[in-house]
Amino acid sequence: MSREKITLSGAQETLLATLYGRALDSRSPNSVLGDHEAARAVDRIDYDFGRTGISATTAAGVALRAHQLDGWTREFLAEHEHATVLHLACGLDTRVHRLAPAPTVRWFDVDYPEVVDLRERLLPPPGGDYHPIGTSVTDEAWLDQVPSDRPTVTVFEGLSMYLIKQDGRRLIERITGRFPSGQLLFDCYGTIGIRLQKLVPAVRNAGATLHWGIDDPHELENWHQGLRLLDAIRSVDVPGLDKLPASGRLGMRVMAHIPGLRDIGRILRYRF
Repeated sequence: MSREKITLSGAQETLLATLYGRALDSRSPNSVLGDHEAARAVDRIDYDFGRTGISATTAAGVALRAHQLDGWTREFLAEHEHATVLHLACGLDTRVHRLAPAPTVRWFDVDYPEVVDLRERLLPPPGGDYHPIGTSVTDEAWLDQVPSDRPTVTVFEGLSMYLIKQDGRRLIERITGRFPSGQLLFDCYGTIGIRLQKLVPAVRNAGATLHWGIDDPHELENWHQGLRLLDAIRSVDVPGLDKLPASGRLGMRVMAHIPGLRDIGRILRYRF
């Protein structure tokens, strides 16, 4: 089997870190996600995954974050049989495969054209009402391709911190202003996390830069009338931390007691 040579760099290259994290988790006897499609994709890629700096602990962390976002997405789809899913900066994430949405769900995977092309070469085509869109999520035009007639859940993992704040705000305003109702599900860094970005091997080695830190999740409620924060789970409090290796569990317990570090990252859920 031929292997895919990777030419991505910067923020796009970091998608390989989360892919590798889910693949490592799938090979663990204590797997969180069981994402075997991720493992198969890794086996087909010609890349030095040592550049990602992903360890057993960080792999479990990646999987726990994805598991939380998957769970919230499932809840939304259980409540809305006919819904739209916007999966932004989808990278090589197999979320649509893991959730296997019903045919009544309209699903859009959005990322740069070269990333969408790579997805199509590495991942099996999803069934159902599935639509890939090759563009930057900050481009103003792509949202016009999405019908605005359904409740819409927007999921973006590993995206917010790469945006500058004004682009993040504009994206949220465009989504909440277009659809009748829905939810926003995403992870973020606090400003401490942004300052410490060079300690993250995947970011440092890819030459990527993080910009936007969110210290007060309630601030975003002012960006659209009716936007309300439902959940803000600190990284040190994510359900399932008992699945981390012992060293990882200890590190999380220490961070949870240090002001600033305990707010280094969150997983957020809003409704509108």
